[in-house]
Amino acid sequence: MAASPPPYNPVPVAYQGGAGAVPVWLNKGDNAWQMVAATLVGLQSVPGLVILYGSIVKKKWAVNSAFMALYAFAAVVICWVSWAYKMSFGDKLLPFWGKAGPALGQKFLINQAALPASTHYFSDHKTVETAEITPWYPMATMVWFQCVFAAITLILLAGSVLGRMNFKAWMMFVPLWLTFSYTVGAFSLWGGGFLFHWGVMDYSGGYVIHLSSGIAGFTTAYWVGPRVKKDRERFPPNNVLLVLAGAGLLWMGWAGFNGGDPYAANTDSSMAVLNTNICAATSFLVWTWLDVIFFEKPSVIGAVQGMITGLVCITPAAGLVQGWAAIVMGVMSGSVPWFTMMIVDKRWKLLSAVDDTLGVVHTHAVAGFLGGILTGLFAEPELCALFLPVTNSRGGVYGGSGGMQILKQIVGALFVIGWNIVVTSIICLVLRCIVQLCMPEEQLLIGDDAVHGEEAYALWGDGEKYDVTRHELCSDDMSHAQKYPPSGATQVV
Repeated sequence: MAASPPPYNPVPVAYQGGAGAVPVWLNKGDNAWQMVAATLVGLQSVPGLVILYGSIVKKKWAVNSAFMALYAFAAVVICWVSWAYKMSFGDKLLPFWGKAGPALGQKFLINQAALPASTHYFSDHKTVETAEITPWYPMATMVWFQCVFAAITLILLAGSVLGRMNFKAWMMFVPLWLTFSYTVGAFSLWGGGFLFHWGVMDYSGGYVIHLSSGIAGFTTAYWVGPRVKKDRERFPPNNVLLVLAGAGLLWMGWAGFNGGDPYAANTDSSMAVLNTNICAATSFLVWTWLDVIFFEKPSVIGAVQGMITGLVCITPAAGLVQGWAAIVMGVMSGSVPWFTMMIVDKRWKLLSAVDDTLGVVHTHAVAGFLGGILTGLFAEPELCALFLPVTNSRGGVYGGSGGMQILKQIVGALFVIGWNIVVTSIICLVLRCIVQLCMPEEQLLIGDDAVHGEEAYALWGDGEKYDVTRHELCSDDMSHAQKYPPSGATQVV
């Protein structure tokens, strides 16, 4: 008697799970998008910010600046899988911190992704309001996706101390700050900490990444000290075209930055990507218009700053606001950080005294704080229901609990600011007992060739038009030429 055929399965064979590397819970589309999103965020750092940092600084700091970014990326990857991932997204240790542990074994990595502390209960602490976050892909995907966010945070922080921080100090600073600062913000707001359950909105890192990197960068710049006077007075970019290349990678990569945070390829992800581009374009235009109106010239570097502030501002709100709100946020992000950078920075002694090389406190801290507050104002209830653990969440313009939401956003920002000031200061004070935070004077005067034995270009100049009265062959101070003879690969060429 012939065997009966297997029952008909309407699901195409390619999408049927239950065997080998395709378990029944795996959604191939979600997994593919999450891996692509992680790669896009990784490309923002390497090569995006590596190129941007290496080209936006004075020629003598091109190699050092680019390498600080590249080193941070590599160091974070190892620290993340060794202990930091579970501190950020693992089981709860404290209301603001997860339990440390490695994320390296296959028994952990090939299981379905889950954030164990994310189950949200009603006020009785017994009835589940929102179930545990369990995306339809393996934990390995989640670990890598969150890793590239952690890495770019350290790289953004580095923008505040380019052109003078001792590289040895930076090598020690990266794992310490990741461990004691980043993991706290990530767990508190994303991993199931007290701000997550209270309902503070941070869709994709306006607070966790941008506010923290801006505040921590400014604090680190205070403890490291300023660049040499000559660098502070004139610090022209050595290659504006490459600045645009790096900025372009940053902008396009933000599709993964914001589009990946619903942890699925869904409608909210699409909304986030569209809003991201709307806000960035608006901010770019507003900043450029302000430069033309007040300085009579459209600055390319200024336009890049405007693009960045727009991307930062929309980050906490990307999938939570409507398109018209994204335009309003773009107008605000193109004008408020412009005002703090161009006007307030020169008039407020604290800001002018601290040498924040790339103005990260303006482009990331101010823009991130602004975005968080505007999220509390414009968050649309239906979009909130697609993403947030606290039901009935809404922004202030929608009435109801919206007014309270703005207060929550302010409190969340103050926690991130306070924690980063204190912890970053402690890290710098401890490191100062071990190694000099700032480079020695001779390295500050010469730059890359003294620090790394390499130079970005085998040419004279610091990205300026040649002027025989101001330029030497390769550095700001040729009196050290005998002490530091040319030794880099470019000199061999």
